[in-house]
Amino acid sequence: MKNKALLVVDAQESFRHRPYWSDTDLREFLFHLQSLIDGCAERKIPIVQILHTEENGAFALSTGWVKTLEPIKLNADVTFHKNYHSALAGTPLSGWLNARSIHHLIISGIRTEECCETTTRHASDFGFAVDFVLDATLTFPMKLERTGRVFSSAEIKERTEMVLTSGQFAKVVTVKEALSRP
Repeated sequence: MKNKALLVVDAQESFRHRPYWSDTDLREFLFHLQSLIDGCAERKIPIVQILHTEENGAFALSTGWVKTLEPIKLNADVTFHKNYHSALAGTPLSGWLNARSIHHLIISGIRTEECCETTTRHASDFGFAVDFVLDATLTFPMKLERTGRVFSSAEIKERTEMVLTSGQFAKVVTVKEALSRP
């Protein structure tokens, strides 16, 4: 398992300060993400924390909210701050992974369809094998402005699973499956 790393993407307090924040799926997400973090730590899989930053608003470093989402306990091997949707864009992440001969990523975090999915697609294009741990991701209902239709978190996650697997960007797995894969 030395060629694997866990990416915990944007699991940060900043989201609690966004208008779309919802606790609806939070308890389940926290349980699954903590189980994944703990399982990777036990297996000596490096843990990479990714935190999103912006100049203003809830993601500005000056707010003090660009920190691990409570009550997650995480002892990252390295932390990178990103300004783009992909954790591989504009950060030294790719170099860090390549220097350690890591070729297989386990992806988890907040905003299933945005930063987690974008990082997955980018990683796949860079030649990484990716396990996308769907039950260790969190998202929120979204409204399609053109029609006014609101998509539930479950519908968004289902769509992400469909496009990632049909496009062969990743293997979509559960925490249990991610931790049992060689």
